[in-house]
Amino acid sequence: MASGFFALLDDIAALMDDVATMGKVAGKKTAGLLGDDLAVNAEKASGFVSSREIPVLWAITKGSFLNKVIILPVAFLLSAFVPFAVTVILILGGLYLAYEGAEKIHEYLFPHKHPSEKPKLEKITKEEALAREKEKIKSAIITDFILSVEIIIIALGAVSDQPLSIQIPVVSLIALVATVGVYGIVALIVRMDEFGARLINLNERTNSFSDKVGRFLINALPWVIKGLSVIGTIALMLVSGGIFVHNIHFIHDLVHNFPSILGEFLVGLVVGFIVLPIVNLLKKAWKSVFKK
Repeated sequence: MASGFFALLDDIAALMDDVATMGKVAGKKTAGLLGDDLAVNAEKASGFVSSREIPVLWAITKGSFLNKVIILPVAFLLSAFVPFAVTVILILGGLYLAYEGAEKIHEYLFPHKHPSEKPKLEKITKEEALAREKEKIKSAIITDFILSVEIIIIALGAVSDQPLSIQIPVVSLIALVATVGVYGIVALIVRMDEFGARLINLNERTNSFSDKVGRFLINALPWVIKGLSVIGTIALMLVSGGIFVHNIHFIHDLVHNFPSILGEFLVGLVVGFIVLPIVNLLKKAWKSVFKK
């Protein structure tokens, strides 16, 4: 009886060791996309009235948890019964990520001309403000859903050769970290200016150490968000390029002589700028059809 109990403990320990090992592998595969997730959500969660930032972020976080609850069972069912579908979804997601990265680079190099409008001072009711807030939250949750699909599928792809007893805890752990870790850091980022203001008001002395740190945090916030956006764009190219290199033999053979990071970035860049005009044409066709 005792020997059976200790054998069970040994099996559990071995399983946890396998989960930890594969968790590190899956974590490395999804790290780049988590960086983009962080950049996107920091941008989505900023721009609200200070008193509403945390409630808005909490609403987005709950939506993100719900997204994971929906996506995880579907992903495991596909892995168990239609494993080829995981690779297909992975490649389709890679096309989307490459397109998104190329669109950001194109927008930076050739900014779209927006018609100049005189700023309008408008008074909105509390109900209208809450309605706009709900729209922004909805948009953030939809974006999170797309990124969550990619994070979970990439993590699943990293452990696709493992049994379900390894896949389920590893991918679930990555999904949990993707939500708690990302939105925890986002909360710190969007409250940087608030914390800086508190440091400035900490004492009545002028130009004290707390004043300098507070001003630094306030001035650094927009640069942090911009920096995350740049890092996120690079990550998009690396993640998408890695998907194509590791899942399409033809592309792997083309860049196998390059350093892996350079090869994956170039593949993501080339695919992105091939997909970009195609998607733009489809968008124009879609708009023209529905305008009629």
